[in-house]
Amino acid sequence: MARERQDAGGAPSDAVISIIAPGMKVVGDCTTEGTLRIEGLVEGTVKAGKAVVVGKDGVVDGHVHTQDAVVGGRITGSVTAASRLELQATAQVDGEIRARRMQLEEGAVLNGKVTMGENAATKLGAPAAAPGEDRKVGTEPAA
Repeated sequence: MARERQDAGGAPSDAVISIIAPGMKVVGDCTTEGTLRIEGLVEGTVKAGKAVVVGKDGVVDGHVHTQDAVVGGRITGSVTAASRLELQATAQVDGEIRARRMQLEEGAVLNGKVTMGENAATKLGAPAAAPGEDRKVGTEPAA
Protein backbone atom coordinates (compact mmCIF):
# COMPACT_ATOMS: atom_id res chain seq x y z
CA MET A 1 0.00 0.00 0.00
CA ALA A 2 1.61 3.27 -1.05
CA ARG A 3 0.45 6.83 -0.80
CA GLU A 4 1.94 9.47 -3.08
CA ARG A 5 1.53 13.18 -2.57
CA GLN A 6 1.35 15.27 -5.70
CA ASP A 7 2.41 18.85 -6.21
CA ALA A 8 0.14 21.45 -7.83
CA GLY A 9 1.23 20.32 -11.31
CA GLY A 10 0.02 16.77 -10.65
CA ALA A 11 3.49 15.18 -10.62
CA PRO A 12 4.26 12.81 -7.74
CA SER A 13 6.67 14.18 -5.16
CA ASP A 14 9.33 12.17 -3.34
CA ALA A 15 7.05 11.84 -0.27
CA VAL A 16 6.04 8.21 -0.78
CA ILE A 17 4.95 6.22 2.27
CA SER A 18 4.61 2.45 1.99
CA ILE A 19 2.97 0.46 4.78
CA ILE A 20 3.29 -3.18 5.84
CA ALA A 21 0.05 -3.40 7.81
CA PRO A 22 -0.63 -5.36 11.02
CA GLY A 23 -1.24 -9.02 10.21
CA MET A 24 0.70 -8.77 6.94
CA LYS A 25 3.81 -10.90 6.35
CA VAL A 26 6.37 -10.09 3.66
CA VAL A 27 8.97 -12.73 2.81
CA GLY A 28 11.71 -11.14 0.70
CA ASP A 29 13.49 -7.83 0.37
CA CYS A 30 11.64 -4.49 0.51
CA THR A 31 13.08 -1.44 -1.28
CA THR A 32 11.69 2.09 -1.60
CA GLU A 33 13.08 5.56 -2.27
CA GLY A 34 10.67 7.01 0.29
CA THR A 35 9.51 5.89 3.72
CA LEU A 36 8.48 2.40 4.81
CA ARG A 37 6.31 1.88 7.89
CA ILE A 38 6.27 -1.68 9.25
CA GLU A 39 3.42 -2.74 11.52
CA GLY A 40 3.48 -6.40 10.42
CA LEU A 41 6.35 -8.85 9.75
CA VAL A 42 9.16 -8.58 7.21
CA GLU A 43 11.57 -11.49 6.68
CA GLY A 44 14.32 -10.02 4.51
CA THR A 45 16.36 -6.89 3.91
CA VAL A 46 14.62 -3.51 4.17
CA LYS A 47 16.08 -0.54 2.23
CA ALA A 48 14.45 2.89 2.28
CA GLY A 49 15.92 6.06 0.84
CA LYS A 50 14.23 8.32 3.38
CA ALA A 51 13.12 6.45 6.52
CA VAL A 52 12.04 3.18 8.10
CA VAL A 53 9.53 3.18 10.95
CA VAL A 54 8.97 -0.08 12.82
CA GLY A 55 5.81 0.19 14.92
CA LYS A 56 5.60 -1.33 18.40
CA ASP A 57 4.08 -4.54 16.99
CA GLY A 58 6.28 -4.53 13.88
CA VAL A 59 8.98 -7.18 13.36
CA VAL A 60 11.93 -7.26 10.96
CA ASP A 61 13.92 -10.47 10.68
CA GLY A 62 16.70 -9.14 8.47
CA HIS A 63 18.80 -6.06 7.84
CA VAL A 64 17.60 -2.44 7.71
CA HIS A 65 19.37 0.24 5.62
CA THR A 66 18.04 3.83 5.58
CA GLN A 67 18.68 7.51 6.29
CA ASP A 68 16.50 7.77 9.42
CA ALA A 69 14.99 4.95 11.47
CA VAL A 70 12.49 4.91 14.31
CA VAL A 71 12.10 1.54 16.01
CA GLY A 72 9.34 0.68 18.44
CA GLY A 73 9.15 -3.02 17.60
CA ARG A 74 11.68 -5.83 17.13
CA ILE A 75 14.59 -6.15 14.69
CA THR A 76 16.79 -9.23 14.47
CA GLY A 77 19.63 -8.20 12.18
CA SER A 78 21.77 -5.15 11.49
CA VAL A 79 20.50 -1.57 11.35
CA THR A 80 22.34 1.05 9.28
CA ALA A 81 21.03 4.61 9.60
CA ALA A 82 23.06 7.16 7.65
CA SER A 83 21.59 10.05 9.64
CA ARG A 84 19.60 9.15 12.77
CA LEU A 85 18.32 6.13 14.70
CA GLU A 86 15.71 6.32 17.44
CA LEU A 87 15.03 3.30 19.65
CA GLN A 88 11.77 3.81 21.51
CA ALA A 89 11.04 2.31 24.94
CA THR A 90 9.29 -0.72 23.37
CA ALA A 91 12.14 -1.47 20.91
CA GLN A 92 14.24 -4.64 20.88
CA VAL A 93 17.22 -4.89 18.52
CA ASP A 94 19.44 -7.96 18.32
CA GLY A 95 22.27 -7.15 15.92
CA GLU A 96 24.84 -4.62 14.82
CA ILE A 97 23.94 -0.94 14.69
CA ARG A 98 25.68 1.71 12.59
CA ALA A 99 24.35 5.26 12.86
CA ARG A 100 25.58 8.82 12.76
CA ARG A 101 23.35 9.74 15.73
CA MET A 102 21.21 7.62 18.05
CA GLN A 103 18.52 8.24 20.64
CA LEU A 104 17.88 5.38 23.07
CA GLU A 105 14.82 5.63 25.29
CA GLU A 106 14.73 4.01 28.71
CA GLY A 107 13.28 0.51 28.40
CA ALA A 108 14.64 -0.21 24.91
CA VAL A 109 16.65 -3.44 24.59
CA LEU A 110 19.80 -3.45 22.47
CA ASN A 111 21.99 -6.55 22.13
CA GLY A 112 24.87 -6.09 19.72
CA LYS A 113 27.73 -3.90 18.58
CA VAL A 114 27.10 -0.17 18.13
CA THR A 115 29.19 2.08 15.88
CA MET A 116 28.37 5.79 15.86
CA GLY A 117 29.69 9.01 14.38
CA GLU A 118 30.28 10.73 11.05
CA ASN A 119 31.67 7.67 9.27
CA ALA A 120 29.65 4.97 11.02
CA ALA A 121 27.10 4.58 8.24
CA THR A 122 28.88 6.08 5.24
CA LYS A 123 28.55 2.88 3.23
CA LEU A 124 24.77 2.82 3.28
CA GLY A 125 23.62 -0.53 2.00
CA ALA A 126 26.93 -2.31 2.66
CA PRO A 127 26.34 -5.63 4.38
CA ALA A 128 26.96 -5.63 8.09
CA ALA A 129 28.18 -8.49 10.19
CA ALA A 130 25.58 -10.97 11.32
CA PRO A 131 24.59 -10.74 14.99
CA GLY A 132 27.48 -12.05 17.08
CA GLU A 133 29.95 -11.87 14.16
CA ASP A 134 32.77 -9.31 14.16
CA ARG A 135 33.69 -8.19 10.65
CA LYS A 136 36.63 -5.83 10.09
CA VAL A 137 37.29 -4.20 6.73
CA GLY A 138 40.61 -5.10 5.12
CA THR A 139 41.42 -8.10 7.27
CA GLU A 140 41.33 -11.78 6.51
CA PRO A 141 39.83 -14.33 8.88
CA ALA A 142 42.38 -16.14 11.06
CA ALA A 143 43.37 -19.52 9.66
